[in-house]
Amino acid sequence: MSGRAGDFGTAAARLTGRAATAERPLSGTLAEVALDDGRVVMVKRGDGPGTVRAEAAGLRWLAGAGTVAVPRVHGEDERWLVTERVPAGRADAGAAGRFGRELAALHTAGAPAFGAPPPGGPRDATIGPAPMRNEPGDDWPRWYAEHRVLPYLRRAVDDGTVRPAEAVVVERVCERLPALAGPPEPPARLHGDLWSGNVLWGADGRAWLIDPAAHGGHRETDLAMLRLFGCPHLERILAAYDEAAPLADGWRERVGLHQLFPLLVHAVLFGRGYAEQALAAARAALAG
Repeated sequence: MSGRAGDFGTAAARLTGRAATAERPLSGTLAEVALDDGRVVMVKRGDGPGTVRAEAAGLRWLAGAGTVAVPRVHGEDERWLVTERVPAGRADAGAAGRFGRELAALHTAGAPAFGAPPPGGPRDATIGPAPMRNEPGDDWPRWYAEHRVLPYLRRAVDDGTVRPAEAVVVERVCERLPALAGPPEPPARLHGDLWSGNVLWGADGRAWLIDPAAHGGHRETDLAMLRLFGCPHLERILAAYDEAAPLADGWRERVGLHQLFPLLVHAVLFGRGYAEQALAAARAALAG
């Protein structure tokens, strides 16, 4: 770690009230900072208005469930977020089983509505660098189509990533969502961006969740996103989850339906390859 504190260290000192003694940049927006009380904290620079407030509120909301491990927020302002650093460990079956049970309990903690933002969080939030609006609704199929799938489909069409003729298959999925969605479920307290990179396996033998796009949603969406890019011991996680909070029949066949949202977000951010995956998921949902 560098012996000199720069912008990240200055932000950490201001928000924690402790002098920064060193910092180690991890990327252009993230650094580890050592404080004079012996702690090492994570300091993140926000990408735009509301992003820090949304992330901080999301971390507190997830932590408030008292279930899955979430880094403590040490301080934030409009540009900077300071959180607890999680010492790295390794994934094993025991930690995976515990994570599955804790994730089930997190979802069961619930939310006021589908699309409800965390208390104190903005409605205009983000998922990664993409905008994400948290507009509450009481009917999951209608809400998922209107506020998660169609906004990103329209953006992908406008950008030329999805051709207008191809968009029809996704629109057809949205029309059929009431029949495809499975039994009604109450709003769950979602991490919202639960790909494997946002799961840290800690030295304490637990899985920790970082970088949430937290909101009220359908619990199968978090699980589908966890599968999207692979996750260590995924089947152990899912088995422990299903034992703690049994999933509705047919949930495995609905994975692609719930992956439509993150795939379209990735199509908007990263291009045609993800658009093709989204279209394949839509066709499979209709065929199933």
